[in-house]
Amino acid sequence: MLRTLFPKYCRFYEQSRCARELDAFSCWLRDAGYARDSSRRHVRRLRRTLEPARRASATRRYADREVRAMFATSLASASAIVGARATERLYRRFLAVGGRLPATRPRRDPRASLLARYHGYLTEAQGCTASTADQHLTTVADFLQRALGVGQSLRTLTSRHTDEYVAIRARDVSRETLQHIVARLRAFFRYCCTQRVIRRRLDTIDTPRTYRGERPPRAMPWPLIHQLLHSIDRAGKAGWRDYAILHLMAHYGLRPSEVVALRLDSIDWVAHTVQVQQRKTRSTLLLPLMPHTVTLLRRYLAVGRPCSGDRHLFLRVRDPAGALQHTAIGDLFRKRAQLAGLPLDQYCSYSLRHGFAVRLLTRGVGIKAIGDLLGHRSLESTQVYLRLETELLRTIALPVPRSSRTRRRA
Repeated sequence: MLRTLFPKYCRFYEQSRCARELDAFSCWLRDAGYARDSSRRHVRRLRRTLEPARRASATRRYADREVRAMFATSLASASAIVGARATERLYRRFLAVGGRLPATRPRRDPRASLLARYHGYLTEAQGCTASTADQHLTTVADFLQRALGVGQSLRTLTSRHTDEYVAIRARDVSRETLQHIVARLRAFFRYCCTQRVIRRRLDTIDTPRTYRGERPPRAMPWPLIHQLLHSIDRAGKAGWRDYAILHLMAHYGLRPSEVVALRLDSIDWVAHTVQVQQRKTRSTLLLPLMPHTVTLLRRYLAVGRPCSGDRHLFLRVRDPAGALQHTAIGDLFRKRAQLAGLPLDQYCSYSLRHGFAVRLLTRGVGIKAIGDLLGHRSLESTQVYLRLETELLRTIALPVPRSSRTRRRA
């Protein structure tokens, strides 16, 4: 691996007293998904760190203080601090994976054990998916951190703590999001009550009222979508990836979770189809691909996708290369909207999906067919995407009948 990273100067690394360690570290970086240039920098820093120590071995175990002392000598200049710290973190992970760095004993935290049991209850007893269970735990952990001090027992919780927490979160989130937060807290308090972790019932929390269809439509106009896509600079890998992701969301109505779950084998290049695993409905959707989309995806794989053994279609541009999280799609949309300079403050990545549904409706596609393409189980879910389409309502409006009294006067 050292010859691949340093074809001209490999002899300086192969003749080093820590050559075996450097070669093992470079192979680990490659398997972890790091690019060639990043791997070269990390291996170069590790060589400068290990050679003065004169105790480097491919089988030697290290103590935490020894690793810290070795890399302390690499922080001579302020410009080297960031790079040395990054290499130190990676080298610690490399040693830990090989069992050569003793793991630090975590502090005993009764809250952590409670959250672990609650996670098992959500997934096993309630049948929640992994993402739903993580959302519950994130809300509960945030509440416990804000409501209780260090070492304070859950038995000291009162309704005052919940009211103060809900009031704080209400300043930062919408009423719909606050509803979800209150529901997660209620479920957690009911669990704690059955497990006798708390003394009193705390699941009686007031929740804000919301009404179906009260919010304005989220559909982005198609001309605006067209401008956004054409504003993306595809000179680099990030541009090709972002353009391909937003193109699939706008032309096929995919959710962010569905886009990041696409794999290389999800696309049938012969039949020109894509197989979408719908996380929300837990079903599989087979969609035909337009010739333009097939050409775009081929171009993305050729020049935009990093070289990695990961089988996901869209990967991170920064090292290590790996699958994207669905939350990254929202950040990606906001970044491209800001660079485009378009009036997109009221829209989000889901607006592309809503715009796809409205575009089909304006072209005469039935609501049932639109719901099937969007992966909806009920027409009510589809109608949320198509509400307040006033132009279509004008075309189906009936004339106002004139009364007989009006006719007589005329």
